[in-house]
Amino acid sequence: MFDFHDFYRSENAAVADSYQASLEQIREICSATAGSNQSGKKEYRHLFHTIGTHILKLARLEAALGEDYFKDTSLEQLQQENQALYHELLPVNYVRSYADPRYCVQLFGDEFGSLLAVVYQHYRRYIHYAHQHERFEMTRWNQLFISTWEYVSREPVQFEELKQLVTSIQRSPTAVEVVRQQRQTYDPQWQPWLDAVLKADPQDLRYLFRYGARITDNEIRTARFLHAYPSNLLEELAQQIVTAYLNGFIRDNKERGERDTVSLRYSIGQEPLARLILAALETQGLRPVVGYPNFTPVNRQYSYDHRNQAAYWVDAELLKLAEGCHADACAQNQQLLERYSGTIVLDVFGEPPFSPEVKPECPLFNDEQKQLINQHNYRSSEIIERYRPRRSISFSVIAFPSPQIGDRFEEIFADILRVNMQDSAEYEEIQQRIIDTLDQAEYVHIQGQGANRTDFKVRLQPLADPERQTNFCNCGADVNIPAGEVFTSPQLAGTEGLLHVTRTYLNGLRYDDLELHFAEGMVEGYDCANFADDAENRQYIEDNLLFPHKTLPLGEFAIGSNTLAWVIAQKYDIQKLLPILIVEKMGPHFAVGDTCWAREEDHQVFNSLDGKEIVARENEKTSQRKTDPMQAYTFCHTDITLPYDEIGSIAAVTPAGERTEIIRAGRFVLPGTERLNQPLDEAEGSQA
Repeated sequence: MFDFHDFYRSENAAVADSYQASLEQIREICSATAGSNQSGKKEYRHLFHTIGTHILKLARLEAALGEDYFKDTSLEQLQQENQALYHELLPVNYVRSYADPRYCVQLFGDEFGSLLAVVYQHYRRYIHYAHQHERFEMTRWNQLFISTWEYVSREPVQFEELKQLVTSIQRSPTAVEVVRQQRQTYDPQWQPWLDAVLKADPQDLRYLFRYGARITDNEIRTARFLHAYPSNLLEELAQQIVTAYLNGFIRDNKERGERDTVSLRYSIGQEPLARLILAALETQGLRPVVGYPNFTPVNRQYSYDHRNQAAYWVDAELLKLAEGCHADACAQNQQLLERYSGTIVLDVFGEPPFSPEVKPECPLFNDEQKQLINQHNYRSSEIIERYRPRRSISFSVIAFPSPQIGDRFEEIFADILRVNMQDSAEYEEIQQRIIDTLDQAEYVHIQGQGANRTDFKVRLQPLADPERQTNFCNCGADVNIPAGEVFTSPQLAGTEGLLHVTRTYLNGLRYDDLELHFAEGMVEGYDCANFADDAENRQYIEDNLLFPHKTLPLGEFAIGSNTLAWVIAQKYDIQKLLPILIVEKMGPHFAVGDTCWAREEDHQVFNSLDGKEIVARENEKTSQRKTDPMQAYTFCHTDITLPYDEIGSIAAVTPAGERTEIIRAGRFVLPGTERLNQPLDEAEGSQA
């Protein structure tokens, strides 16, 4: 039986001598670069002294991190040590950190500065390596540090030579590395985080620091809150999440077969709930794989600045090599991949909105690299599809507020739990009325009201046999919790007009007055009002919403029906803090990119209430998989929601031109859907 502890011991033993030798060389480099009055390459000396000191500090920490470390060290001391590890990335300090490309450019110039910021960022990974005791990783990065210093200490430093040297590890992937990465996702025997979940002690929160992640008051308060939460309610919630996961196979007509492993992703502090989910999975004969948890970002500007750093090493040769390693690793891990059944995700929300500063000092992918990335995404997906086809796996996602949402965290948590725990049966019955109306339509006409200028026609797929076929999926609380939406894959031809949102948050980034203009179902123009310069606004959309493409199709159209979620968002004024998982249920939404059925188009799916087959599983773009598969998929899917108060009208329009309104002025008006207005009416009544 595989034991990841034995793996680490073996890998570390193989590099024991070279690891210690590299540390000794780094001590010599730190000694040689100490002091600010030395002549020659002063800035380089200071940079490498800083990196070397960081390496040695983390090496000492790694050596100290035995099992007794977290028993003998006080919570207060662990907090201080943790804060020190991430101190330089805090916004107030980041502007004078080598991790900031702008600061590095100020010191080293336009050509070298951004590259050296990437170099510095690589060595911040040592925090993770140290807590995982990955000396084998530290060794090869130590050796690269030594080689790089030997190069820059000589005259002259050439940019291309330096770039080739400092990116040599990224440009040399191996199947061994990919095998290890895959095992962390698919192997239930690879459980470095399992102890933190199973042994989480409500009286001793020092376990939180075992991860090596940044631990803030947010993680600590979450842990304390969930440890004290009524156990019967958490158990009921855990059972619902696992049931929703299993229902995903039923909803999507998928055969799980002998696939019995499930990846569980959570956020630090959620261990009490995660532990109950593990127990519920095991009662169903499922084996969990606990992945590395999420945590509060230190500085989102830091992450944004480094989002495109791979532009320094991505080329056709590297991607071909990476695909070969991916294929070899999948073949070696075939049995693990064939037992994988899907993922359960416990998401969190409440982080203050983020509008990044776009820095010209940061690297960007060129058009050739963007095309290579898209082709690489396709080929990589083809490889994994052979072993882990989407038609055989499922998922379930649920989200909860974190304490950073504000002083009313406990109240918000209780209300969001109420939303998440709703019985979806009533929603599905009402949504069936909406679907029956939409299935008679040629297109759906969406118009905004007030400041919203949306005027958009979404063309629906023709139904060859309306008695047995439908365009829309009737979505309850299964794969995406909470309940409340009907969705389809629109026909691209005839889908046209303006989609406008006054303010939205997509993938964690803010967009003001976002405009997407569609023709034949494709984005043909775009703009926003984030910046004073129009060109900068368009570049922001291209870099973050369309990337790596110049345009995207409308892959999904949906109508969300969860008005209770909307009312709760209004009650606490947290619309801008909610995740798309909840936001998409609070009005119509439009996804740019692939359809919801991407790579599953040929797999039949049926609605449970009426038994009709959902036939709108592809569009004109994904149908190219049969003739030009490289052009069929975008590997993007971003939902954009219109809030109820910005909706003037949503109407189903038949081929004869007859209009049936589903929503008018933010209220459901289709007969049989009035029940959905009850939370809205009650909220207005309570405010009167």
